[in-house]
Amino acid sequence: MEGMQFGLMIGYEASPACKWAVLVCTINFRENSLFTMAPTSLDRIVALQKNPANIRNLCILAHVDHGKTTLADCLVASNGIISSRLAGKLRYLDSREDEQIRGITMKSSAISLHHRNGDQDYLLNLIDSPGHVDFSSEVSTAVRLCDGAIVVVDAVEGVCPQTQVVLRQAWLENIRPVLVINKIDRLILELKLSSQEAFIHLQKILEQVNAVTGSLFTSKVLEERAEKEKKKEDEKNEKVVETLTRDQVYDWSAGLEEADDSQLYFSPDQGNVVFASAIDGWGFSIQQFAHIYSQKMGIKAEVLLKTLWGDYYLNAKAKRIMKGAQAKGKKPLFVQLVLDNIWSLYDAVVTRRDKDKVEKVVSSLGVKLMSRDSRHSDPKVLLSAICSQWLPVSQAVLAMVCEKLPSPLDITEERVEKLMSVGARIFESLPEQTQELKRAFLRCGSEEDDPLIIFVSKMFVVDNKALPKNRQRPLTHEEIAQRRDLARQRHAEKLVADQTAAENPSAPPISGSMPQEGQPAEVSTG
Repeated sequence: MEGMQFGLMIGYEASPACKWAVLVCTINFRENSLFTMAPTSLDRIVALQKNPANIRNLCILAHVDHGKTTLADCLVASNGIISSRLAGKLRYLDSREDEQIRGITMKSSAISLHHRNGDQDYLLNLIDSPGHVDFSSEVSTAVRLCDGAIVVVDAVEGVCPQTQVVLRQAWLENIRPVLVINKIDRLILELKLSSQEAFIHLQKILEQVNAVTGSLFTSKVLEERAEKEKKKEDEKNEKVVETLTRDQVYDWSAGLEEADDSQLYFSPDQGNVVFASAIDGWGFSIQQFAHIYSQKMGIKAEVLLKTLWGDYYLNAKAKRIMKGAQAKGKKPLFVQLVLDNIWSLYDAVVTRRDKDKVEKVVSSLGVKLMSRDSRHSDPKVLLSAICSQWLPVSQAVLAMVCEKLPSPLDITEERVEKLMSVGARIFESLPEQTQELKRAFLRCGSEEDDPLIIFVSKMFVVDNKALPKNRQRPLTHEEIAQRRDLARQRHAEKLVADQTAAENPSAPPISGSMPQEGQPAEVSTG
């Protein structure tokens, strides 16, 4: 699998599990930053390639300027490849000069990351894709290569046109998405919302995203239903017309009742939603706060997980969690236990710049700060230093990816057939030997005797002169010596000719030379 590059051709052994081997060879691990894990050796990454169950192939999808590349920087910083202080400023995966100048992602870029979740090591193959509609082909390429996706939504702008497009692309390619609601700091600093108002706003954003997902699900179910009806009609075409009519009259079901959509929607209590501010370095899932408060309050983590998001409140007198916070004018648990803490931190650090309160917060959180961060004139530097240790966004997002996105072993037969079929071609029409590769896909083996499958994700238009066979190759030492000898020989001949002309100025011109202008040509009469 040597010599292959992302975007043109990806090689993998029997499944997408091993198609990223070439990517890890290009990683240059740099000096580790203060709050990131030690860089992973290349040998370790190669070893992780042999365990498909712990591999996650994913891309980041979003509308333009919703924070994809900043989030990618945070994830890259977790591996010590860049400093966490540069996340959002360096735009590490925007490797082209025009991307850095314009400040937008124009080409998909990939990188392999290592993450330890619990006692398991995972290899995460990440693609950062463009968000601008003009580069939608790059998004399509990224989606085809992945098993899952991180969908990023701006907490202020909500669902935008390109958000709907990428959700549809993920749906059509049968990849599983998880959601990151980013830029929550804008709700505090720009919109000046209270924690209660922000909670209502976040609920509306979730409803918007789920409405798009639900419409995609409904359209698919209805399409499958129509196909079944057509097949049923073909099978009964030779039967009595009355029987067919009776079946059509009494079959009122559209198929939606039987379809399972329990795992379809985004919901914080399902663990597939992270709330974040990538630019400030923090992010969390409600699982993290459920674990924290279960120890402090003595309430089971399972109970908190089901009640932290929703219309629940804490009855302090009864020491019970009860339903009906909105009707009774109570603060929901999510506001009281989660958002209020974040709003208080922003108020102390950014708005009021209250040093005494900041010291108390730092002490209670057990955060260690460098003196230069405490003395920095920009309060966002201090805020980022605190938040990146208290609620590191990379840990929340990568944990969600490991737990909720599928491994290459979970690839479905439908997706295998779609990858192996070109355009509208039917899988059954492929040669028998090609169809046999389906089992290798599903088995996802990485042994030496497993077949090597090459998947062309994108074709590039290249000038014929740029092809390797047509490029001007460098000269060998023998050819260089030969050309040098010829040059010396021509130079010596020129010197002899010049010397002869100088010694015999009246010598006749060389035979066969053309006559000068104004002189008649000599004609031989024989």
